[in-house]
Amino acid sequence: MANPNKSRGTAWESAVRDYLNNALELVDERGVFRDPFNGMNIRRPAQEGARDIGDVHAVPFILECKDVKNPAVPTWLRQARVEAINAGFPYGVVVHKRRGLGVRAGRVHFDVRTWTRTRTALGLSTRAVVDRYGFTTTVRGLDSGRWYLTTSVANFAELVHDVREVSARAAR
Repeated sequence: MANPNKSRGTAWESAVRDYLNNALELVDERGVFRDPFNGMNIRRPAQEGARDIGDVHAVPFILECKDVKNPAVPTWLRQARVEAINAGFPYGVVVHKRRGLGVRAGRVHFDVRTWTRTRTALGLSTRAVVDRYGFTTTVRGLDSGRWYLTTSVANFAELVHDVREVSARAAR
């Protein structure tokens, strides 16, 4: 019998991947990739070697997916940062499942540095990003390394779309 925690985690990773592919219109009504060779498709990479490269790749984000009852967000964010570096991606975030709610209600956590870099890449003010993507802030003590910003998976899908659009425009 498979490890139930691993099975639950794999199911959450797959649900996040499938939701984002649908929200970004990368799959058809049957869930089949419109272009299987598109590097922008959301994927669950096979883990190779000793260095973890994240649970889900949503260019330019590495997603560390967590389906656990007791959150440890600052620790998870440090893990996501390392995995983004290992995978060669600029941003690492955490996607935490909310019990009894659908994928779109999952929580996406950004550390302050990643959130600021994303906001800067979008060319938006702090207020504009908070309003547009529904971010809330968690401040724990005086150590800003334990602070983080959170939005829903549904809002994160819009943010991924917008970051990709800005990057595509800049590349032209």
